[in-house]
Amino acid sequence: MFIIESYPLAVLFCFVTMLCWGSWGNTQKMAGSHVWRYELYYWDYVLGVLFLSLLAAFTMGSIGDEGRSFLVDLQQAEWANVFLAFVGGVIFNLSNILLSTSVSVAGMSVAFPLGVGLALVLGVFVNYLTEPHGNPFYLFFGVLLVIIAIVLNAWAYRNMDKRGKRHSTKGILVAIVAGILMSFFFRFIAAAMDVSDFTHPAIGKMTPYTAMVVFGIGMFISNMLFNTIVMRHPFQGDPVTYKEYRKGSFRLHMVGILGGIIWGIGNLFSLLASEKAGTAISYGLGQGATMVAAFWGVFVWKEFNGGPRINNILLTYMFILFLAGISLIVYAGY
Repeated sequence: MFIIESYPLAVLFCFVTMLCWGSWGNTQKMAGSHVWRYELYYWDYVLGVLFLSLLAAFTMGSIGDEGRSFLVDLQQAEWANVFLAFVGGVIFNLSNILLSTSVSVAGMSVAFPLGVGLALVLGVFVNYLTEPHGNPFYLFFGVLLVIIAIVLNAWAYRNMDKRGKRHSTKGILVAIVAGILMSFFFRFIAAAMDVSDFTHPAIGKMTPYTAMVVFGIGMFISNMLFNTIVMRHPFQGDPVTYKEYRKGSFRLHMVGILGGIIWGIGNLFSLLASEKAGTAISYGLGQGATMVAAFWGVFVWKEFNGGPRINNILLTYMFILFLAGISLIVYAGY
């Protein structure tokens, strides 16, 4: 199977993760909340993640002489580790449904910096305490800068006043809950793998490719429960039905699948990088997606247009602090 051999290459893969995790939300925006509700979009998104995981397992995860090929690895995996990766998929799915809700209510430039930014902060702590790797001073100082950037983003959002009243806090609250849940999913997947040696993984543990497939199955199965509940009891708007999903055009379905594929590539690359970079750095750097998503929301989707002038200052410092924080997280691994 394909394995990363050096820390610089692992960092490069983490940057790809950052771009993917920060950009998949564009497909939700492309689908259009007025035409295609996010609850319907999300079914195709989950299918995209599962498809990508299977495609990677039978290609990258089954070639070469290093490591264990996908089917061999799956057959020898202990059920306890399979369960951990499955639970990781369930936890992520619930958190991501809430994040999609926040994108629908508050926009990408708010949902991602708050939800994913909080997941970055908590996730780095969770993963570092479990598997210490890298210089803790630079790692956690970088996380501190990210926290300040999140606060500036929330401040700018609360300054928006387009209709004579402040925006509802629903988008912020949902993003916070999503971030708390999201901070734990990576730890479950990592625990199912032998992150110290992908070339000769311990018996019973899984390679990143196998763990990714089990993770995708966890997402798919749990979505039947979580998304059905959200469809019948939406956070805003009227309930939607499966009949409406079946009426969706080919383009709408493909947009959702594309979103899942984009996110899935990011997750796979983060898992592959975790051996050389460590889980805390791999996860934390990937979750720099907050800056990427904020860029899309501010400059492409114009989600802060019409706000007060102080927002320009707040958003400028937000980007500077995000960039500085991510740089320190990278440097912590050297």
